[in-house]
Amino acid sequence: MRITVVGTGYVGLVVGAGLAEHGNDVVCVDIDPEKVRTLQRGRIPIFEPGLEELVKRNRSEKRLSFTLELTKAVRRSEIVFIAVSTPEGASGDADIGQVYAVARDIGRAITGYTVVVIKSTVPVGTATRVREAIERETKHPFSVVNNPEFLKQGAAVDDFLKPSRVVVGAEDSRGAEVLKRLYVPLTRTGAPILIMDHASAELAKYAANAMLATRVSFMNEIANVAEQVGANIDYVRQAIATDPRIGSAFLFPGVGYGGSCFPKDVKALQSTARATGYESKLLAAVVAV
Repeated sequence: MRITVVGTGYVGLVVGAGLAEHGNDVVCVDIDPEKVRTLQRGRIPIFEPGLEELVKRNRSEKRLSFTLELTKAVRRSEIVFIAVSTPEGASGDADIGQVYAVARDIGRAITGYTVVVIKSTVPVGTATRVREAIERETKHPFSVVNNPEFLKQGAAVDDFLKPSRVVVGAEDSRGAEVLKRLYVPLTRTGAPILIMDHASAELAKYAANAMLATRVSFMNEIANVAEQVGANIDYVRQAIATDPRIGSAFLFPGVGYGGSCFPKDVKALQSTARATGYESKLLAAVVAV
């Protein structure tokens, strides 16, 4: 398939290189001339195990290229991924201005049926507003699909090429079927492709990160209790981790959860709930701990 990925950050590079690895013709677009020149020279501006080799191999095979020209890239593509940053806004919600700006540019560029895929982490309701933004710019048919990423830093290439699941949020069967065909080569080991509505797919990404952050905060609380009662937190953790219902991931106490995603995503989920009039006491406690 002919694919455009808008955004060459951490997610965009992994997605673009990973899709090219499976034989797709991929163009990655960015607005930063220096970043594009760097990538065209074969230099990767981020460190992720296996990514540099993946990019170099697919560039040499002419399956992966980088450009500043969004319009030209979109017009030759069947699928366009939006993979731009959604940083934390001033009030704790996600700033999705870049997503909407790209959506408008895509709307002005498409000349025939195109599947627009939101890969960026976005609040519930974004897909509907992206569709409306594109509709204002074009009369051509298109589908908007949510396809949240579940990549771990340090294992992102493997996570993309061998996913535990693929989540597809779609409101029409045509867009969903295109994404299913795209991901079949990556799910041959039996990973499910989960088709759902937009809102559920958007919420699923935030819920997954909030669940992992909750585990970290919970173990910090148990560590505090262990210290007070004279218990060994390492022994307690081992006893918990060997329960198959719980597992061992994210059970190490420490200074709290961090990284580029967990803090902003938990706050964005709080903001999403608050916008409906619901104040999540659990999420507030996760942040406080």
